[in-house]
Amino acid sequence: MITHIDDPEPAIYFRAQDVMSSVRGLVAEPPCDDVRSAFTVTVSNNISLASSALLPQRMVLPRHIGFIPDGNRRWAAAQTLPKEAGYAHGIAPGLSLFEQCQRLGIEEVSVYGFTQDNTRRPTVQTEHFRSACVAFALEVVRRGAALLVVGDERSPQFPAELARYRKRCAGDIKVNFLVNYGWEWDLNGLREGRLLSDPVSRIDLIVRWGGGRRLSGFLPVQSVYADIYVVEALWPDFQRTHLESALAWFQQQDRTLGG
Repeated sequence: MITHIDDPEPAIYFRAQDVMSSVRGLVAEPPCDDVRSAFTVTVSNNISLASSALLPQRMVLPRHIGFIPDGNRRWAAAQTLPKEAGYAHGIAPGLSLFEQCQRLGIEEVSVYGFTQDNTRRPTVQTEHFRSACVAFALEVVRRGAALLVVGDERSPQFPAELARYRKRCAGDIKVNFLVNYGWEWDLNGLREGRLLSDPVSRIDLIVRWGGGRRLSGFLPVQSVYADIYVVEALWPDFQRTHLESALAWFQQQDRTLGG
């Protein structure tokens, strides 16, 4: 049985940049009106991918970064929107973050989509975050991601559109997308000799939005030596400087890995 994680916002979602034109024909029209309307919104100028003075001229890039984009429901409430409306407003930041990692040459990223615990939320919320996750996944594949979806595909909560990505597709940057993921589900694979997230490598840096100081069950084995950088801003308020600040901070960490 999956133990409930005391985490008000462990689900992570994204808002697409012009996804209506690029995703149409790849996936059925999303059932949720606010997800559908969010497809037509372009990324604002504050998510520019231009280089920044925050980054040193020479730096050691983490090979693998984990992202926990949190705070979609709190953001929606602050905008006087229904909680479920917040999920669609995270797609565009996710795509901008993905492209920022592409340009920097990051080899592998892992992104929290939604957990098995999140599926206990009201049905209207689960429908919206599943639609948002499908939109994000299909769009990053179109943009060159070597996508692997990590999660329990046997559950009806797992989006059928993502089943083919339980095996990694070809691409130029590895993206591990945690969908219907649970840490206990993952560790149960050890009964058969391996983690169910076995293809995912050790994580060097984790960046979490929304101010939370916890992993919320995020790839516990791969995260064992990760440095954790916390952004106070809620995920839909993402700016490219968040990652730049995290990378600058990473340069100052003493990465002995226990040695």
